[in-house]
Amino acid sequence: MENQVVDRFVGYVKINTQSDSKTGLTPSTPGQITFAQKLAEELKRIGLEDVELDDNGYVMATLPSNIDKEVPTVGFIAHMDTSPDFSGKNVNPQFVENYDGGDIVLNQEEGIVLSPKKFPDIKKYTGQRLIVTNGMTLLGADDKAGLAEIVTSMEYLASHPEIKHGKVRVGFTPDEEIGQGADYFNVGKFGADFAYTMDGGEIGELQYENFNAAFARVIVHGISVHPGSAKHKMKNSMRIASQFISMLPRHETPEHTEGYEGFYHLLSINGNVERTELEYIIRDFKKDRFEDRKTEMEHIVRKVNAEFGEGTVELEMKDQYYNMREKVEPVLYIIDMAEAAMKEVGVEPKIEPIRGGTDGARLSFMGLPCPNIFGGGHNFHGKFEFIPTKSMEKACHVILKIVEKVSAMEK
Repeated sequence: MENQVVDRFVGYVKINTQSDSKTGLTPSTPGQITFAQKLAEELKRIGLEDVELDDNGYVMATLPSNIDKEVPTVGFIAHMDTSPDFSGKNVNPQFVENYDGGDIVLNQEEGIVLSPKKFPDIKKYTGQRLIVTNGMTLLGADDKAGLAEIVTSMEYLASHPEIKHGKVRVGFTPDEEIGQGADYFNVGKFGADFAYTMDGGEIGELQYENFNAAFARVIVHGISVHPGSAKHKMKNSMRIASQFISMLPRHETPEHTEGYEGFYHLLSINGNVERTELEYIIRDFKKDRFEDRKTEMEHIVRKVNAEFGEGTVELEMKDQYYNMREKVEPVLYIIDMAEAAMKEVGVEPKIEPIRGGTDGARLSFMGLPCPNIFGGGHNFHGKFEFIPTKSMEKACHVILKIVEKVSAMEK
């Protein structure tokens, strides 16, 4: 199964599916429709039924039950897009056979090296086969590894009718990376009792807690005057923006936090004297701390406006998703089942919070409990991304074992 999932993954990552929040479309980029069409045809070819690709680029399909009793319907979900923040065009993956535990030269010409000195987790995979980038693009394991693992597992079940199972649903979404993956997901049509996103990182991850998340845009208005006669007239929006940035807690940023610690993350700065725009994401696991962070943003806006004049700073803020824990805890048996499945296929479970979000977070609040399982990749969204092929194979075995366990349940 390792060769099948790897071949499928390598084919998938060569299709450019970077999402783009600025288009206002769903899916946000044409490459995602191209990929969705390919996936729909592939699902038909391997024997799935009810294959549907809708106008918004969502793909759904069914592996029909082959048992004569009614059991819950389990779903497996992954997203088709890759991060808009790093190039996913012309991805050219490289293989490292029998990794020796040392530096991996990704691009000799540019001097780009994947080193265990900077990324020590890679040494866990000494002796294994790795897939890495060429140093110029991301790899796309987030989440094309999850896609390849789901399709490969469904192909295996469809071609082995002696393996008894209930009804299985698969769903592939666009635009997860820009927070829109669940926007048009039809939970009723999907029809699963519960599901799992195959969208986690290293082998063993099992997650049912994620950040509460909000997006904030800070717009600073200035006044441009010739610098030679600017005294008491000019308002430099960039300088005011810099002051705003410095007023947020200095160490509550991604590079200073871990575990259950939340943060403010400055995504971008664009500006000149007249106007500067800051984009932030706000994250925290606890709902009360999450609300406190948003309140703090509003408080700083008021303070800056008090100093520089009302209307100098505007704040636009929007919640993106919430911690799925409250929706998964009432059906915690789906976590227990996934944990047991991992152990039975030789994977040590790592139950830990997601320092991010998945489609599953929003889907859980839409009525589909949907925790997250590892896809196997590391260092997502950049040129140092890599994935061990054995981790992908193990993810397939976890899917198969979960399907087996669901077939023993009562509806």
